[in-house]
Amino acid sequence: MLWGAAGLVVLGFLIALEVSARHYGLPGPMTTQARELIVKPASGPLLYASMALMMVVLTWRQRFIALGAAIGIDLVLTLVRWLLDARIGSGSGALWVIVACAVIAVTRRTGAERTLLLKGVGLGLILVTGRKTGDTWLLITSKTKPEVLDPYLVTADQALGNPSWVVGRVVEATGNIGENVLDWVYVQLAVAAVVAALYQLRNVARDRAFPSHHLVRTFLVIGLLGPGIYMIFPVVGPIYAYGAEGGSWAAAEVWPNALPSIGTPEAFTFDEFTPRNCMPSLHTAWSVAIFVHTRKSPRLLKYAGTFWLVATLAATLGFGYHYGVDLIAGVVFVLTIEAALRGLNRGWDRSATLIVAHGVTTFAALLVSYRFLATEMADYPWVFGPLLLLSMASVIYVYVRTTRAWDAQPAPSREPKSEPELV
Repeated sequence: MLWGAAGLVVLGFLIALEVSARHYGLPGPMTTQARELIVKPASGPLLYASMALMMVVLTWRQRFIALGAAIGIDLVLTLVRWLLDARIGSGSGALWVIVACAVIAVTRRTGAERTLLLKGVGLGLILVTGRKTGDTWLLITSKTKPEVLDPYLVTADQALGNPSWVVGRVVEATGNIGENVLDWVYVQLAVAAVVAALYQLRNVARDRAFPSHHLVRTFLVIGLLGPGIYMIFPVVGPIYAYGAEGGSWAAAEVWPNALPSIGTPEAFTFDEFTPRNCMPSLHTAWSVAIFVHTRKSPRLLKYAGTFWLVATLAATLGFGYHYGVDLIAGVVFVLTIEAALRGLNRGWDRSATLIVAHGVTTFAALLVSYRFLATEMADYPWVFGPLLLLSMASVIYVYVRTTRAWDAQPAPSREPKSEPELV
């Protein structure tokens, strides 16, 4: 019943996004995903990564059959697209296999086996549908939020030494090699998450059950809550507001070579197609989640998680997609979500309430200070810069201390207390 209710909620959410997108004359997440069964997918690696997540519930024999079927379907579709002079690409075969497993679960499985296979299908669809849902959310932010608050963030960012301008010049100095590496890391973040999640879910087929908490849960909640913050604090980023990508809408074309001259920060109108997706930095949040969830993995995966975090932070700043204050908010955002999910999983208690309250309060204080204290932050960088870093460090410290205590102690009992017998 719980899984059914969750499925209905997700379906209703997708339908609402589909209707919203149609209102603006564009296909929604359900339509664009269905099209990729036939036309070239936007990201073939993402679809195969999604299929890999789904296959954690299958036996090795079933995995080989599923992979072979996906590759075979892709080869046939590639031939058909070539004959029709259409765009050629892979990934549709993986989507066909995921859909086929859903049909098999409903028609050929019963009981616990049906539930497990449907969970695997849902896990795979979360990744692909989440990507399409995110694209629709970004469309909605650009259509419903004509004004952006970039002047407030670029002003507040002076308390941190304008890291986007600094890292932007460093990335430019590295030339094509540095830019290509960072771009690949930035674009393939979801694939990196799948690799980490596959290690966490490696025993699902053997145990016939999922672990109580894993990376995909955190990724999903980040993706659901983050766009809501975009609606509250719409920001397009330095490369658009103050760089070449903003075109005629940019307030200035100076990033990353010079800082814009801003007096009193005020919102200004931007175009109707650039996403307002900077505050908080969800790429930062997702990369921190990968880092956190790979701490108990083998050494190679630990190193990979660290590399992905550092490279993603460099890319978000170096490509002008985010301000430094976005990254601080992203770290606080993800650790609060991760703490809440872990608290719910182990049984909510006072320590869970305190850590989540601390994270929520800090995140809200950051947003308020960025909006209403930006000028003061720029005027007194040696005061507000350390305060911003200390606020983030306090959330990190409380998270590490609390979760270590949770790991060292048994979870509180969820069983109801027995009532005294009446004599």
